[in-house]
Amino acid sequence: MIKTVIFDMGGVIITLDESEAGKRFIELGMKEFAEKMDPYKQVGLNGQLEEGKISEEEYRREVCKKIGREVTFEELQHCWLGYMKEIPERNLITLRNLKKQGYRLILLSNTNPYVSAWVDSEAFSADGHPIGDYFDAMYRSYEVKYMKPDENFFRYVLSQEKIMPEECLFIDDGPRNCCAASELGLFTYCPQNGEDWCDKIYEHLK
Repeated sequence: MIKTVIFDMGGVIITLDESEAGKRFIELGMKEFAEKMDPYKQVGLNGQLEEGKISEEEYRREVCKKIGREVTFEELQHCWLGYMKEIPERNLITLRNLKKQGYRLILLSNTNPYVSAWVDSEAFSADGHPIGDYFDAMYRSYEVKYMKPDENFFRYVLSQEKIMPEECLFIDDGPRNCCAASELGLFTYCPQNGEDWCDKIYEHLK
């Protein structure tokens, strides 16, 4: 019986637009970032940021060195938020309904401080609710120092939450991430980026 639903953020809760993010990094002078961007797991300097190996300030300083000028937090955040195409209201409504129905909702995301500063603010939703209002717990890669599809990320969440994998449904648009979760015994559902999963999710909760 499924008691806990674990959600990915980008590609599931938020529809992603990788091309817009790449465009913004190029405009900033970081063409190499645009060429190496990955919607599932970042690499290079971006990967170090999202895995928590370097801080936001260390990341900013490295970018400044690469492009030869001072870059602000806001400029870098603008680039990262290029990924965020839209947040379908149906997704947020479904999250609220799932909580009312008694499911424990967990966010498990490969992300970084630039994106978190936005999703943790009132700007996240049209009615002024930060993303944390929709979840019982949130686990972010740069905070826990793991990135999907590393099985240790999943093991960490299971341990912290004291939950059994067979009682969890994991939803992620990344096939490799779902495969890693499945190998640990979690049930998985892998919708495509931007797909309407709000009705289909209930087929996986039966």
